[in-house]
Amino acid sequence: MNSAATREEELHWRRIDMRAWRRSDDLFELEGRVTDRKPYDFVPANGDKRFPAGEAVHDMGVRLVYDRDLTIHAVATFTEAAPYDACPDGGNALQSLVGLRMASGWSREVRSRLGGERACTHLMELLIPMATTAFQSLSQVNRGRAERVDANGRPLKIDSCYAYGATRELVRVLWPKFHEKTKKQGDA
Repeated sequence: MNSAATREEELHWRRIDMRAWRRSDDLFELEGRVTDRKPYDFVPANGDKRFPAGEAVHDMGVRLVYDRDLTIHAVATFTEAAPYDACPDGGNALQSLVGLRMASGWSREVRSRLGGERACTHLMELLIPMATTAFQSLSQVNRGRAERVDANGRPLKIDSCYAYGATRELVRVLWPKFHEKTKKQGDA
């Protein structure tokens, strides 16, 4: 990683923002937005446009409407800035996500439905972390609800991330019955 002392020339600036809201119709809305800027004048490959230094080359995003189960009810895309005239149409394929649940297999399903030339790459890439953001948006809404468990009563959160690893302290405190001791090296 370069320190400020060794940096010489900025080449690109990207910002990704995600925000979620509770709607009055008992659904939720999440917006993901990607903005790219160049610190120099930029002309895309076809030469049709010119973007002055610091102006957004990409400023586009996705809005998802979903329910408590993370099932998508509606999808909208927007393009404020893009290097090519065809770019705004790259969001049309995202309609195929309506009815899909943002759960296990989400990333694979998004890539399967939207990969390659089927959709705008920038919008497709926003969708992957949007599922996590949607999940996080419901943490306050779901507070006090029973923990989701598998057929054996084991909370589904266990092993869902590093902190919730079965051998971690958090699992020992929250669900001691399901805590696993760390295996010592050499143990089978």
